[in-house]
Order: sequence, then C-alpha cells, then structure tokens
Amino acid sequence: MTGHIGRREFITLLGGAAAWPLAAHAQQPRMPVVGHLNVASAMPYSHLLATFRDSLKRAGWAEGLNVAFEYRWADGQYERLPVLAADLVRRQVTVIVASGGNAPAQAAKAATDIIPIVFISGGEPVRGGLVASMNRPGANVTGVSTMFSALVPKRLDLLKQLVPTITVIGALINPKYPDADLQRHELDDAAAAIGRQVRLMEASSESEIEAAFASFANSRVDALIAMNDPFFQSVHNQITALAAH
Repeated sequence: MTGHIGRREFITLLGGAAAWPLAAHAQQPRMPVVGHLNVASAMPYSHLLATFRDSLKRAGWAEGLNVAFEYRWADGQYERLPVLAADLVRRQVTVIVASGGNAPAQAAKAATDIIPIVFISGGEPVRGGLVASMNRPGANVTGVSTMFSALVPKRLDLLKQLVPTITVIGALINPKYPDADLQRHELDDAAAAIGRQVRLMEASSESEIEAAFASFANSRVDALIAMNDPFFQSVHNQITALAAH
C-alpha cells in the first residue's frame, strides 16, 4: 500500500463513481469534487497544490471544467479537523485527500466510511489506526506514508557529523501533534545513541515558538531540529529567522 498509490489510482477513484453502490452514487454531485483536508495553512502548500492540479489537468481533469475542489485548512489547530472533515462529508465530495500527518486522515475516517480517503502522511498509518496493514489497507482508506519518524536517528547523526563539537541539541515539538509522545521517545533514544543531550521545548503557536527560542538562547544549545509536524512546516520562515539570530 505505502508508496503505491499514484495518479492512475487516484484518477480511478474520480472516474469510477459509476461503479460504487447505487445509494452512494445517487448522493454524488454531477461534477466530481475533490475535498482537500490539511492541518496546516494554505500558503506553504500552494506550490504543491499547483502541481497536484496540473497533474490532474494533464490526465484530463480540469478544475472548473469536469472537476471541482473544496479546500479545508486547520491553520495548525488540530481540534478543528473533525469539524472541517464533517463539512466535506456534508458537501458530498467524491474523494477526500487528507494531507499533513495522520490527524487529517483520522478525522476524515471518523467522519465517513463511504467516501474514499487518500492520505499523504509522514506518520505510521497502521499504528495511527488508518489502515489494517500495509498490504491490505481495507475500508475506504489508502494512501502514502513517508515514515518521517524513522528519520529522527539519522537527523541527529547528521547533526553530529556536521558539527562534531555539539553537546546540547535543541528540539521543537508540538504537544498537539498526535504522535508527539512517540516523537519524544524516538528523540531520547536517538540522542542517547550518539551521546548528546537534548533540550526539548514544546510549541504549538507562533508566540510559543518565540518563547522556545529565547529558552534555547539561554541554554546555549549548539544545534536545533524541529520535529516532523505540518504546523512547523507552515511557520518555517519564522523558525529560520529566529535560528539565524
């Protein structure tokens, strides 16, 4: 399952509405509607959405001509996802594309067991309850997982190689991220493996990020990593600017 869903499979979901159960088919809009659900903000993902729309257009699905889009952005507020997912279901979209971690897909799955859901996540989909297994996802959910969590040891090891003299590594973690506890354990294990200390700070808003960097400055951390989280991706300009000071 992981890594095998592609443009062809996605287009099949759009074009195969006639093959779905009659009761479900009767509820579908005449023009297929792609619902997009993401926990982050729109701006950082604008170039990816443009590529997504262009790819569909090359395959014969042109926005406004034979397919429509409904976008829902949580702006980093995970608690908004269930409401946004429910809104897409009420609008009877043809398929839901859930991106930005497991949380959007989890919210979509809780909102419907009929509408197909295609997730794009860096989390572990089986542990996250999205699919039954990698080979047989089951239900109405499938997608791609990049398994970012497995990269935590590699990221710390890379920091050590780049700056062998580092002793304390600062780390940003979003406590609202569904896999935050797992990230903490992975970070602790990875730091112990390379014999370095980690100064962990929680942040789920821009003001908390500023406070975290003030603490990092006082602690004199030698390097910094931000844990995988769509919220941190949406505020990467702020993080980069603070790290440069």
